[in-house]
Amino acid sequence: MKLTFRRFDLRLVDTWRISSQQGVTQGKDSYPVVFVELHAESFHGIGEGAPSSRYNESADTVETFLRKVEPARLSFQDIPGSMEYLDSVAPGNYTAKAALNLALVDGMAKAAGVPVYDYLKLGFREKRHVTSFSIGIDRPEVIRKKVARAANLPILKLKVGSPDDWLNLRAVREIAPDKTIRLDANEAWSTKEEALRNIESLAQDKHIEFLEQPMPCDSDPKAMVWLKERSPLPLFGDESYHHASDLARCVDCFHGVNVKLVKTGGITGAYDALQTARKAGIKTMIGCMIESSLLITAAAHLAELADHLDLDGNLLIQNDPYEGVSSQNGVLSFSETRESIGLRVRRR
Repeated sequence: MKLTFRRFDLRLVDTWRISSQQGVTQGKDSYPVVFVELHAESFHGIGEGAPSSRYNESADTVETFLRKVEPARLSFQDIPGSMEYLDSVAPGNYTAKAALNLALVDGMAKAAGVPVYDYLKLGFREKRHVTSFSIGIDRPEVIRKKVARAANLPILKLKVGSPDDWLNLRAVREIAPDKTIRLDANEAWSTKEEALRNIESLAQDKHIEFLEQPMPCDSDPKAMVWLKERSPLPLFGDESYHHASDLARCVDCFHGVNVKLVKTGGITGAYDALQTARKAGIKTMIGCMIESSLLITAAAHLAELADHLDLDGNLLIQNDPYEGVSSQNGVLSFSETRESIGLRVRRR
């Protein structure tokens, strides 16, 4: 097995700002990711790591981890064993592990001659899976322009947690008065009382579907249970839910969970996290970071396990180096994808 990797800066269409425990983040115009390739005999696989500073990861930490990996210890035929080896290299580093897991799963499915969703026995139903489109925190006049550009997309996700939440929501409604909106607070509200006040205020808009992560993930679980019992909107855990093992602390606090491949360590971890949540009877969503079509397409192979999708990272960038699943009018589709096996992704 041979491992190669390269860093790549994804350039955003618009400056990106979200809320956090420390307030609204500084705007970013680009995000560095790391692409990996694994080669063994006649088969190869590709993957992507999209690190987030929220989890103390960066392109540097991804590359540092990858340099420690012994490619000979990886195998397309033994992904569980390969992931066990990667866990022994260093704890955490889930973004780097996700990139390698994607490459392993891609190579495995190519060797089997099938798309990943068929290898996982999930299938993929066309014309069914709709993604939301994210609108970052910004000035109302900028938000109006963003919403106007997204006129063909049926669901918006508005980032909240700033002092101007109502102004921004009103800006959306000036352009899209009846469109379905999801909200994402990214841990912005520090107490259950503050969170409830904001949720009750925002929920006056009757076309809001649900809200993600109102409080920090390390909040007292009793406070989050209290909030769930009183919230007029369904609540989804994102920063609180990384792996299937996190379900016990989430099932009483949220109505649903947001699964991201870079949090779970790849496709196999996401598959387990989604199945575990579904068996527990809570809703599931598949989300993303700022990512290219490589990671977005990988996540789309799991769409049959999700009640909701937020796979729009590739729609937020202007220099996507890959092509894969399409999202015309917000509907994910493999019907026009040139590749027919593996992740069904190719370089542009």
